Amino acid sequence: MRALALTGTRRYLLAMSVAKDLTELGKLIARQHGWPAAKAFKAYEMNDRDRAVLTTSAVDLLTIFLDVPAACAAMSAAFAVQLERVLRGPIQVVAGTLTVEGEAVFGDRSPRGGAASCSTEAYDCNGHVWVMVGPYVADISIFRIAYSPHGPPKLARHINLVFGPNQGLYVEHWRRTRRRGLGYEPHYVLSAAEVTALMGGAYQTIEAHRTSSAAA
Repeated sequence: MRALALTGTRRYLLAMSVAKDLTELGKLIARQHGWPAAKAFKAYEMNDRDRAVLTTSAVDLLTIFLDVPAACAAMSAAFAVQLERVLRGPIQVVAGTLTVEGEAVFGDRSPRGGAASCSTEAYDCNGHVWVMVGPYVADISIFRIAYSPHGPPKLARHINLVFGPNQGLYVEHWRRTRRRGLGYEPHYVLSAAEVTALMGGAYQTIEAHRTSSAAA
């Protein structure tokens, strides 16, 4: 009975934590893009067509970013721009902390503004960056980072244990990410201008990397 009580308490605390994060993200979206955008974010429900569009778009983009080192901000920005063209759902690019089993692997849980945390030259952020389609996490970089020899060992072990190899895009309703041992804690929602700047810097870096690789 005690074990069941502890399990119930843990589930309650988990649900409360996720609800708090969703509420906070709604406020961050409203602050950056207005309350209509925040309401659309909360109301959205993903269907099979939208999920298929997400997968196809991710495959195309992962091919482009094949040889580029860790670039979660750039990949997420480019992914969001691509989705804007083919998906009618509410799309946001979010910066924050990524946790594995409650331990931060990217970010330090301290809120930072976009200009302070994201660099269009380095095309990455202090922390983690991902796309939200309504209340659904659409993380195009997490598997690429985990499979990389430069990724955090804790993240690599967790991803290989829970998901296995050869994964491309992680899509999950935010309420279910904690069940997978992952935590997405939002600190900042990027503006349209910041997303465009990051994407532009990303493609410049891709072209430079291709040129140097061809010359080598």
